[in-house]
Amino acid sequence: MDQLVSNSIYTKAYSPYIQAAIIFGAGLVVNVAAKIINLTGLLTVSGNFHWKTAASFLLLFAVLNSVFSLSSKNTMQYWGKSIYSYMGLGFASCMIAYLLSSMTIGEAGFYRWIFLVVTIVYLVFLSMVTFMRKIVQFAEREEWNQPRRRR
Repeated sequence: MDQLVSNSIYTKAYSPYIQAAIIFGAGLVVNVAAKIINLTGLLTVSGNFHWKTAASFLLLFAVLNSVFSLSSKNTMQYWGKSIYSYMGLGFASCMIAYLLSSMTIGEAGFYRWIFLVVTIVYLVFLSMVTFMRKIVQFAEREEWNQPRRRR
């Protein structure tokens, strides 16, 4: 059982930079594939699809990065790298969406608000995970010899 736990991806603190690069690559593949499908005429892909894909992969990064932050050794250092990775991923994803759709985020409709909500959710996720981690560390330090008796 210990072997399974030590090999779990949740026990490894992957670099946020690597996480962002992998997620950007996956988003780029999906966006380019959609553009190729649109150019061949097999399906009609709207310009909003590229913005939707960028927002979806940004949310995926937010969730995965928050989970992987549980296993980091230095929480503050991980937070800093995570925030920079999120900003870089957001910028790069928006640039790809703009280049492939020829639409600005303002022209894409409500996606500006979606990006804002995803950013707030990301910060809430990171805060919740850090708070839960602090609670667990506090509970581990406490001595639990016996329950307190009520009078």
